[in-house]
Amino acid sequence: MKLSIIWVIAICLTACDKMERSSFETASPASGGATLRLIQTIPLRGVDGRIDHLSVDLKDQRLFIAALGNNTVEIVDLIQSKVTHSISGLSEPQGIFFVPEFNKIFVAEGGDGTCEIFDSNTFRLVDRLDLSSDADNVRYDEYSRIIYVGHGNGGLSLIDASTDKVLSNIQLDGHPESFQLESSGSRIFVNIPSANQIAEVDRLQKKVVVKWTISGASANYPMALDENQHRLFVGFRSPANLNVYDTETGKLVTTLDSVGDVDDIFYDAVHKMIFVIGGEGYIDIFSQQDASNYELMTRIPTAPGARTGLWVPELNRLYVAIPHRGSQEAEIQIFELQP
Repeated sequence: MKLSIIWVIAICLTACDKMERSSFETASPASGGATLRLIQTIPLRGVDGRIDHLSVDLKDQRLFIAALGNNTVEIVDLIQSKVTHSISGLSEPQGIFFVPEFNKIFVAEGGDGTCEIFDSNTFRLVDRLDLSSDADNVRYDEYSRIIYVGHGNGGLSLIDASTDKVLSNIQLDGHPESFQLESSGSRIFVNIPSANQIAEVDRLQKKVVVKWTISGASANYPMALDENQHRLFVGFRSPANLNVYDTETGKLVTTLDSVGDVDDIFYDAVHKMIFVIGGEGYIDIFSQQDASNYELMTRIPTAPGARTGLWVPELNRLYVAIPHRGSQEAEIQIFELQP
């Protein structure tokens, strides 16, 4: 009899554990607030390999996708919900940014270390800039009209978006992954995983002014910035954590467990949410209670290998790139922030 009771208890505990893990994977927001809901998928037929970063054309409702493993940039018409053009013959496109003022698409290519610039209407190659090996993330400063491209064993190149001329180069201690520009200040925060470092760059002085040494974690790839509350969100792969730093002191504020194989993080200042996209196959949504306190709201399933995306606050939508793996075809999943 005692063995029977113990066996029943064990079965119940196992079942409860499975239910808890299942509910965690598809949980509703902790406070009943807004969450992301999958509203549409758009096929990327014939696209193989890794998919890297994305950019958007709000006016004409187009999504630009750096299909790294396919050596193409895919252009999706969001109104027609389909791919309308593909720019081929590229060399591992990684970073991408559409600049509407000049109707240009800037594409950083890891294979040959170039930044190729395309006309966004005709998709004709406008210019090709040789930077260094492994050209990667791309950011844009609307005020100065300067494109920033991370590349090589340690460099940020500044490119005049109107003339396509390289203006200068900022030296770093290793290959830059994600970096964020202040809009009301002159600082750039740069993840440098090979140096276990976050570099603080002054873009007026064009040099590194502070180095934050990282301990207890490695592989700091994506980041997002809450400029108003002086917080920097950094995603680590080993262990899988979301770290929050004070941008005034460089001090760690808190560490949160997060999805594995993370490659993109986005912060929405209006809804006080952080979206963490990981190749483990989930989006983690964290709620910002205040500048120092955060809570995991929900974990939303995507697909294995889906670790990049784009949050578009003007549309309240998150676009997630799903790579082709086995029977899973490449596609874009569109999530909308809803009550």
